[in-house]
Amino acid sequence: MANTPSAKKRARQAVTRREHNVGLRSKFRTYLKKVIAAIKDNDKTKAKEAFDAAIPVIDNMAGKGIIHKNKAARHKNRLNAQIKALKG
Repeated sequence: MANTPSAKKRARQAVTRREHNVGLRSKFRTYLKKVIAAIKDNDKTKAKEAFDAAIPVIDNMAGKGIIHKNKAARHKNRLNAQIKALKG
């Protein structure tokens, strides 16, 4: 447990930041799931729309440090490849 006042403050800040980051990470995952669901339905137009909506969210999470920049690039690349592979 924190003993100094500054350590106590840092502990409070860590709790607040964790709660905020959990919400952002949940938003990130939700947008990914929408794209993946559209891909599984073989609906190329719906998948493309969901992907276009997910790109800014993915980039924003990488910019904030919620996820690593390489992870963001990997997700975008793989989802885009799956969408291009869809017929229709």
